[in-house]
Amino acid sequence: MSWTRRDFLRAGGAAGAFALGAPALLASCSKVPQAGDGGTLQRIKDAGAIKIGIAGEVPYGYTQNGTVTGEAPEVAKAVFKAMGIDRVDATQVEFGQLIPALNASQYDMVAAGMAILPDRCQNAQFSAVDYVTPTALLVPRGNPQRINNFDDVKAQGVALAVLSGTVEEAVAKDLGIPPGNIQSYRGQPEMFQALRDQRAYCGALTDISLRRMLADNPGAPLEVTKGFVPVVDGEEQIQAGGFVFRKGDDELVEQFNTELKKLQDSGAWLDIVAPFGFTADNQVPEDVTTEKLCAAA
Repeated sequence: MSWTRRDFLRAGGAAGAFALGAPALLASCSKVPQAGDGGTLQRIKDAGAIKIGIAGEVPYGYTQNGTVTGEAPEVAKAVFKAMGIDRVDATQVEFGQLIPALNASQYDMVAAGMAILPDRCQNAQFSAVDYVTPTALLVPRGNPQRINNFDDVKAQGVALAVLSGTVEEAVAKDLGIPPGNIQSYRGQPEMFQALRDQRAYCGALTDISLRRMLADNPGAPLEVTKGFVPVVDGEEQIQAGGFVFRKGDDELVEQFNTELKKLQDSGAWLDIVAPFGFTADNQVPEDVTTEKLCAAA
């Protein structure tokens, strides 16, 4: 079995900056000091603060009523608090710019539920795996064409909506779904509207994202299929997300992983992420590791 991982979407275009757990929004446009040189951990401990990057994707990392929240930022807050860092500022950028902005020192970590993929591992350093989740499809209520996975999409020739730049888009292409049947959208709202307007028969994302999307749009004539694991060239595409750091920040990653494991082992992780639709099924199996995901073909 090959351990790979897909992309997690994005929602917003305009960049913004927010303080997690703070009473007011804080501007966060300036670069962090020179980083990736191994000195990041000491710098953020001295400051008692860290700046993270998010992509505005529900439920992974987004703003709600002026506060940054989501699975990844909330886990990050708990981890950094255990490390003695009480303040977490967040900057929102386009999903595809998360790693470039990280490497340009716009912030010190990405907390966006990002898929751990080999090409990303070449450009940045991932934490231990935070969670796993299957893919699912958002289809018309009753699913009249019985579309339950990518193979069904290809066989029946229906239109598939995806978010541009995501693993769902890449997998759909790898499986031979005709480009003319793949509709790529910038964000979740645009994709959801396309499905409501029946411009596409189904949309592909993680089951967590789709369930949350549907819950946020009560009354929509849509439903979420059972989750599945796509298979490309005989290899299962395991979806696993993690936090992202610059290469060279090994000490920071090591301490972050230590505290993350404590949260996972104690059960506190599940308490933190449950409000965002995560369950025990999203906990990380022992044989799913960052090393395997980064090495996957």
